[in-house]
This record gives sequence, C-alpha cells and structure tokens, in this order.
Amino acid sequence: MTGIILVAVFGIIVLIIGIVMVNNLIMRRNQVENAFAGIDAQLKKRFDLIPNLVAAVREYMTHERGVLEDITALRTKVEEPGLPLEEKLELDHKLSGMLRGLMVQVENYPQLKASANMEQLQRSLNEVEEQLAAGRRAYNAAVTAYNNSVEMFPSNIAAAILGYQRRTLFSIPEAERENVDVGALFKG
Repeated sequence: MTGIILVAVFGIIVLIIGIVMVNNLIMRRNQVENAFAGIDAQLKKRFDLIPNLVAAVREYMTHERGVLEDITALRTKVEEPGLPLEEKLELDHKLSGMLRGLMVQVENYPQLKASANMEQLQRSLNEVEEQLAAGRRAYNAAVTAYNNSVEMFPSNIAAAILGYQRRTLFSIPEAERENVDVGALFKG
C-alpha cells in the first residue's frame, strides 16, 4: 500500500512540475509576442510619419525622387497584413537604412533643414527611432529567455512536445556595424 502512495505522490509531483514548465513556456512565448507587438506599434508610428517626411522633402529633392519612392514602397509592403515576423524585421532593416540615408541627404538642402516642419519631423523620427531601439532590446531579452526555456533541460522536453522552436534575435545587418566615415559626410 505504501508503494502505491509513493508512486501516486511521485506522479503528482511530476505532473505539477510538468504543468509549471508548460505554463512557463507559454508565458515566455507570450512575452516574446508582446515585445514584438511593442516594436510593431513603434514601426506603425514610424510608418505614419513617413508620408509627412516624404511630402516635406519631395519639394526640395527632385533628383532623389527614387529614394522617396523606394521608402514609400517599403512602407507599403511592411504594412501588408499577415507578413511573417522574419520578413517584417528584414524590411525594417532596409527601411532604417534608407531613412538614415535620407536624413544625410537632407543636410544638403539648407532651406529644408531650416524648415520648422522638417525640424519637427526629424525630432519625431528620432524619438520613434529611440523607442524602436528600446523595443528591440526588450524583444531580444524576451527572445533570449524564451530560447533558454526551449533549449534547457527539462523544459526542452515540454517545448519539443508543444512544437516550440527557437526564435531569432533582432540584429542589425553587418554593413550597419561599420564605423561611420564622418569626414565623408561633411564633404557631401
């Protein structure tokens, strides 16, 4: 009789541990999704600023029209419903690079630089970019905790049963890791 009680107690303990592991995995997965939703909200804010930025710049930058059209096209593509997370992050990389290039080009237009609307747009865009950077850090922290849960024993067993897989950390492209040649920017 004592053997049955010990087996039952052991079974209950294993069940409780299993429930805790599954709940922990679900919580971490939801934290990753919440962190990405924060990034998504900031991307939406950025995308809402882009038409104003393009309109303000368009008058002055006739020969850079292709850049403006490319930015607008990327913005439209990123807002497509059902876009996979990985593709959305890749498009965000491209859009970030194009916006940085646009801001450098704006420096060549003193009338545009002095425009109150342009100054406000630049401040707004800088604020959104800072919030995006913070969101990306939060996302990476959530993904790291999730990935640890998916890979570490014994929760990796529950993760495999549930079909949970590693998530990709947000990282910047190799080209953006290089030092900026400030001298070249001033030679313009």
